[in-house]
Amino acid sequence: QVQLVESGGGSVQAGGSLRLSCTASGSIFRINLMGWYRQAPGKQRELVARITSGGSSVYGDSVEGRFTISRDNAKNTVTLQMSSLKPEDTAVYYCSAFASANYWGKGILVTVSS
Repeated sequence: QVQLVESGGGSVQAGGSLRLSCTASGSIFRINLMGWYRQAPGKQRELVARITSGGSSVYGDSVEGRFTISRDNAKNTVTLQMSSLKPEDTAVYYCSAFASANYWGKGILVTVSS
């Protein structure tokens, strides 16, 4: 089992920045992929960014160039630095980890006002 706890988030005006962090505990030695997904009201959950234990990352098209994902394997954390935020980035952001199965955090709200 893997437990994920998210922190950060909140409200910001368009053009601003926020940082999300997620700390994993439990069977962390089995984790390969970690990442962030988001779900806006009335929409499906979508990939924001994910990163392997080796540091290879993939970004969703809508955040490429604005968001940066990083990972500290020693601290079992994954961080999402979000810049140039837009109102359409408003969503609940979920931390995820893959360790033989998909695990999810409870989610954290990010609100971007115009």
